[in-house]
Amino acid sequence: MAPPSRANGKLAVVTGTTSGIGLAVARQLLEGSWRVLGVARRPGAIEHDAYEHARVDLHDIDALDTALAPRLKMLLAELALARIGLVNNAADPALLGPLAALDARRLPLVFATNVAAPIWLIGALVRLAPPAATLRIVNVSSGAAVQAFPGLAAYGSSKAALRMAGMALAAELDSTAETALRERDIAVLSYEPGIVDTAMQAMARSQPLDVLPSRDLFVRFEAERRLVSPDAPAREIVAFLESKRAPRFHEQRLGG
Repeated sequence: MAPPSRANGKLAVVTGTTSGIGLAVARQLLEGSWRVLGVARRPGAIEHDAYEHARVDLHDIDALDTALAPRLKMLLAELALARIGLVNNAADPALLGPLAALDARRLPLVFATNVAAPIWLIGALVRLAPPAATLRIVNVSSGAAVQAFPGLAAYGSSKAALRMAGMALAAELDSTAETALRERDIAVLSYEPGIVDTAMQAMARSQPLDVLPSRDLFVRFEAERRLVSPDAPAREIVAFLESKRAPRFHEQRLGG
């Protein structure tokens, strides 16, 4: 496939592009002639002329300033950009267990990846994107952000925080006294991808019940063949990034 021309004017930043939904989103964007900057802690899994990989651990917010900010500034300074996408997909689900037993000293790592890094990226793109460019932001959420599951206090609360951050950005854009900012075409989607066949699901199924009391729910998902391919949510995410009209903030579930 020939690399897309810079004249296409479409650039996406996608986190967690080495597996699962992030990898599927990046591949579909490349098929749609987007340029993609993938961000992940592992080496890149995509070989494509229009794909660039930034190996950054989202646990380390300082690394975003030192390793990622300069590259973002260069990419977003291109006046030919007409459409920019951000997909905050990477997440840390590792701190499982009943709330009373959680090691609170490990919470900052979870919230760094699931909340602080996405907020950093959102802020960077809002500040640096050409004002005339359409900006679409997808925060990959979870049913655990809106419904309580035993053993998912850390993960669920971090996803709930990211959901609220997206809502707050939308409210700020609508309420600002700066006409130029208020009239920019920026929209945020909080997206629940459903029950996806990813490493997160496998990890949940492998946990002992004292760590994840809701484990059997995840086991049942697999037994009932309810897991969907990452390609399914990726298609809906890409459709939003391509959308010409979108509410300032809205929520969507897979198939919704």
